[in-house]
Amino acid sequence: MKPIVSIIMGSTSDLPVMEKAAKFLDEMGIFFEMNAFSAHRTPQEVEAFARSAEERGLKVIIAGAGMAAALPGVVAASTTLPVIGVPIKGMLDGLDAMLSIIQMPPGIPVATVGVNGAQNAAILAAEMLALSDKELAQKLHDYKLGLKDKIVKANEELKEVKYQFKTN
Repeated sequence: MKPIVSIIMGSTSDLPVMEKAAKFLDEMGIFFEMNAFSAHRTPQEVEAFARSAEERGLKVIIAGAGMAAALPGVVAASTTLPVIGVPIKGMLDGLDAMLSIIQMPPGIPVATVGVNGAQNAAILAAEMLALSDKELAQKLHDYKLGLKDKIVKANEELKEVKYQFKTN
């Protein structure tokens, strides 16, 4: 099967964060690929990847990067596909990466999730894809109902926690 989402990261040291996106896409049954590219160390490969992404059948790119975090913007500059940037916590708790990703010039948008928010990036990618895929839209609907169920269950369990001055 051909991937429709690409997960890329600056190096494999970003894998502990980016694997959360992979796990979610796996759960949803979305075919994806995963690669390491560096905007600074392999710029020609990054540009070739971005320029060929659409013709290879990709629909969304999730790009994680830390520190200078140039990868999502460099990719967005060479494709019209949606790019979702994942700022990865680094030297300044991810603020440096987040600021690099959100400060894109007009005409080169990069959607941005929170620091280390790879799972949310995958959910956003799935929501984009679900606009034209009713089966995926139903899976996302069910997933979000499951989130509600977790909170309802947590509140039931909290009722059993006793403190001297707790009133519920």
